[in-house]
Amino acid sequence: MIAERSTSVNRSFGVLRVMRLLKRSRSSVYWARSRRDVLPGPGHKRGPKTRFSDAELTEQIRGVLGVTPFVGEGHRKIWARLRLKGVRTSKQRTLRLMRAASLLAPGRAKRVLGPRVHDGTITPALPNVMWGTDATGVWTEREGMVTVFAAIDHATAECVWGHAAKYASRFEALEPLRQGVKKIFGSFAAGTAAGVQLRHDHGSQYVSDHFQSEIAFLGF
Repeated sequence: MIAERSTSVNRSFGVLRVMRLLKRSRSSVYWARSRRDVLPGPGHKRGPKTRFSDAELTEQIRGVLGVTPFVGEGHRKIWARLRLKGVRTSKQRTLRLMRAASLLAPGRAKRVLGPRVHDGTITPALPNVMWGTDATGVWTEREGMVTVFAAIDHATAECVWGHAAKYASRFEALEPLRQGVKKIFGSFAAGTAAGVQLRHDHGSQYVSDHFQSEIAFLGF
């Protein structure tokens, strides 16, 4: 239809007019024309063709490894050094050949862990058997970023006490425990929280001497 000529003006309709009426892109016409003389053939992998077979490339890799002063090398370094020698290949192929020939650098051995301390949940049957304490950052309009410390009962998931402070020091980390002990047990003295287990992460506030001495004084 594009090559057909108009009887009134004796001109071809053209690609632009026809594709505009059909509401199609002109690029599809030009692409079809470019593929007109292409003969169909068997499929092949895209990308540049290397002049080395797998066996030859493996020997090239062994040669690079033979001159390196290190015990083991990763496939990325070997791939880069092959490029410096004028051997062009892909990182994926280098990795595949090095893995097949057991030429990769030795990896870190997997640690064998002991038995699990618990099954993923720690929920005592009664309250005041185990508490947990942690901190999180919160943004406020007046003070900006502040730190909120909280003490939680593992049995009831109740917040025993919370404390917000501008600076996350070891003294501020103790405040929810001090106030929680006074609230739950009615007093603040040596051994008041005896028998209560306390869980915390190994943050700098919690492993400090001041924090550890205070919870030992309270009986945790």
